[in-house]
Amino acid sequence: MPTVTPQLVKQLRERTDQPMGLCKQALDLNDGDMDKAIAYLKSLNSKMQAKREGNETAEGRIGIFCDNSAKKASLVEMRCESAPSAKSDQFVALTADIAKHIAGSTGADVATVLAEPYGSGTVEDRINDTVGVIREKMILHKFQRESGNVYGGYIHHDGSVGVLVVCAGTASAGTDELLRDVGAHIAALNPPYTVPAHVPTEQMQKETDAVKADMDADPKMVGKPANIVEKIATDKLSKRLSEYVLSEQPMANDIKYPKTSVSAALKKAGLEPVRFVRFKVGAVAL
Repeated sequence: MPTVTPQLVKQLRERTDQPMGLCKQALDLNDGDMDKAIAYLKSLNSKMQAKREGNETAEGRIGIFCDNSAKKASLVEMRCESAPSAKSDQFVALTADIAKHIAGSTGADVATVLAEPYGSGTVEDRINDTVGVIREKMILHKFQRESGNVYGGYIHHDGSVGVLVVCAGTASAGTDELLRDVGAHIAALNPPYTVPAHVPTEQMQKETDAVKADMDADPKMVGKPANIVEKIATDKLSKRLSEYVLSEQPMANDIKYPKTSVSAALKKAGLEPVRFVRFKVGAVAL
């Protein structure tokens, strides 16, 4: 039986991030065999997740992965039990790893994704490895996968809110920065619609009628050329829609984007807003 040396224990700890005592125990029980010791620790992690199954996971963080060369992206919400764990390096890394995996996977739901291969095990094993380190229940709560467009995103500094921005067009050198700024705008204001075409027909008709009534009552409109009247009407409608339609809103960072609407900022970069996905940890609905 190989001697379980401090160096061997240290090596197992570096590979698994488990406590030194537990690493020594794993090696002692498996005759110093590194691979068997790792398998043993993985089994403990799985049992720990099962033991904590009934615990509430009210904390967590949002993760984003975007690859515009492959035209794919994902947004995920990972949950855990406590706020300190949600901010830990291990949980941050786990969330990033799961987001990257999902962007390239085919699983249609959480259960399917958890069973997909990941490294030498499955996605669920990857989660359980972190459970073994932090000693808390962790779950993949939900995700959104996108493909075929241009993507960018923003995550709030505490990981509690994340936004994936979906655009038509071609990515360029400044795309990441611009879409991060648009994502921050969405995170703060959370508009219900992306573009005017998404506004329900009845609501859009009410807005149009309100603009017409306002102009009909304005004596300054009398005698103006039809093209001028049409432009004024368009501007007025856009101003009304800017209260709740992303594309019509002025960019939140007005120092960086002075007097520039979201759609104008995107158009300048050769992009057109398609939709966005906004996740907030613990939110019942988007």
